[in-house]
Amino acid sequence: MKRIAVTLLLPLAVALGGCDEKMELGPDADALGHTAPTQATAKANAKVLDELPFSDRQDFEDAKRGLIASHPGLIIEDAYGGFVWNLPAYEFIDGEAPASVNPSLWRQANLNQMHGLFKVTDGIYQLRGFDLSNMTIIEGKTGWIIVDPLTAKETAAAAIAFARKHLDEKPIVAMIFTHSHIDHFAGVFGIMEAEEIARRKVRIIAPEGFMEEATSENVIAGMAMGRRAMFMFGRNLPRSQRGHVDSGLGISPSYGTLGIMEPTDIVDSTPQKMTIDGVRFVFQNAPGSEAPAELAFYLPKLKAFCGAEIISRNMHNLYTLRGAKVRDALKWSNYIDEEMRLFNDAEIYFASHHWPLWGKERIIEFLEKQRDTYKYIHDQTLRLANAGYTPREIAEEIELPESLRMSFPNRGYYGTVRHNSKAVYQGYLGWYDGNPANLNPLPPTEAGVRYVELMGGADKLLAQAELYFDKGEYRWVAEILSHLVFAEPGNTKAKALLARTYDQLGYQSESGPWRDVYLTAAYELRHGAPERGLDISIMLDVLRQTPLSRFFDSMAARLNGPDAEGTEMTVNMIFTDLHESYVLALENAVLHHYKTTPDPAANATIKLTRELFLRMAMGKAGIKDTLFSDDLQVEGSRIDLVRFFSLFDKPTGTFNIVTP
Repeated sequence: MKRIAVTLLLPLAVALGGCDEKMELGPDADALGHTAPTQATAKANAKVLDELPFSDRQDFEDAKRGLIASHPGLIIEDAYGGFVWNLPAYEFIDGEAPASVNPSLWRQANLNQMHGLFKVTDGIYQLRGFDLSNMTIIEGKTGWIIVDPLTAKETAAAAIAFARKHLDEKPIVAMIFTHSHIDHFAGVFGIMEAEEIARRKVRIIAPEGFMEEATSENVIAGMAMGRRAMFMFGRNLPRSQRGHVDSGLGISPSYGTLGIMEPTDIVDSTPQKMTIDGVRFVFQNAPGSEAPAELAFYLPKLKAFCGAEIISRNMHNLYTLRGAKVRDALKWSNYIDEEMRLFNDAEIYFASHHWPLWGKERIIEFLEKQRDTYKYIHDQTLRLANAGYTPREIAEEIELPESLRMSFPNRGYYGTVRHNSKAVYQGYLGWYDGNPANLNPLPPTEAGVRYVELMGGADKLLAQAELYFDKGEYRWVAEILSHLVFAEPGNTKAKALLARTYDQLGYQSESGPWRDVYLTAAYELRHGAPERGLDISIMLDVLRQTPLSRFFDSMAARLNGPDAEGTEMTVNMIFTDLHESYVLALENAVLHHYKTTPDPAANATIKLTRELFLRMAMGKAGIKDTLFSDDLQVEGSRIDLVRFFSLFDKPTGTFNIVTP
């Protein structure tokens, strides 16, 4: 089946194809061209061993505590011969860190590899290592309550089947979606199909705003986010010492079939008490924390606190590298502070990622440091901004105090101090740093040509870059070589040296996403951008729950303004199965949509079902063929309709990033 890329996607649902450009690989390169770590990289990574308390093994004790059974051979294939999940691919993560991996990230990867079914306490179990996130099982009076059914139908089905082999056989009576990110709800149909959920009246508990946020996130900017997610999660990298090692937040996203169910119960206040199958819950509603819609909860009888993803055993993102709205560091910190006061007698902590924590004093210390990490970044960014520092200067200046940075759960395995401080700046002051030179700079290619000319030409710039590379000044090498590559994209020597440079920056990165971004950049410099984007069919069940208005918002964002200039047109769309109608109005090169009665003066009227509309949106039904078929009814000018739909771009999600 051919994979069709369209504009509606969520960034964890990325599928890559091959690349169309090859570069000769050197003798020290692996199969995909990633070069050996240099002495400078080996030295930098060795230094990390002296800077952090690697002798502290408490995390390893916690991560393996309560193990009931593991599943080291877990492999789930997709319909195309690829992998939804491949745990054995990470068997290389063992022993001491190689020179090509930051030892701190290697430590986190080892911890995330401790997978299987775990007993957290009586009545609470976790499945870890089946996906990027955890699935938690809480034992109710008559059945199981599932918390966060993973990313994909396939991984969720494997996880719940594994649990049933080792726990008492019980029905599923409820599911809790802790927040609106896809790795915490989209595997729902691996637990139970929609029809059975409805028939058995399984309760679905989610935070206020869940459906709106879960179905709308990334729809309008989805193509750009999806492409950037290929970099952030290292989808096309080998799982190896020179490739993808770990995502920091977990092993890796899974790449399977996505679904969603509308909640039956909404958490919209704090504290909100609820009894689910005889188990008492106290919920915290935390919108605008790590996700736009998010909740945490406490189980008073068990003295167990679930921090969802508000708290995790790494520094999280205030800004995610795939691209998203900036998160509010101060609000996030305040939610953690609220949890410390609401649930101050908790003796067990568990969450949507990573491993649990036991002991009241340890939990309080952990929460304090998580709380203060986000607030420190927030406060110190603003202190420096108010003193006139720019985002890049602030990122270079800020360092967490020793009490925070020496704590492994605060390390930048996912988010980092550097890019989180820029997020705080952006949240308050936007992209402009106040320097007029940055108000209207030249675009990369034009700037690159002038930089190369100023430096005496490509050969001289390349010679200087090689000298700085030999000194281990990789950040500077990347900056000047990027100008050369954008000025001369066919310069193979420049691309080869820049790829080697990105290798070294990746090897030194403590952050899993930073490593994947650098190494993916190196990969694409050697092999070119991917040929294919997303197989949108894996998202059909999610798209069925997406409001029609979001599809029309996406259409408006794809309208080619220059081509549409001077065109005025009105199109009615009547959905016969929904008994709803929309008017699409094009004027001033802008598309508006209104849920209203059809406009009698419209150029054309289309009558169709929502399902056919989805097929068209997914590229499963061609616009021209469909308009002239019997699958829909058209009143008015079909020629105008063809002209109308021809004004919309059809992005593939395979655009270049590291080259023009």
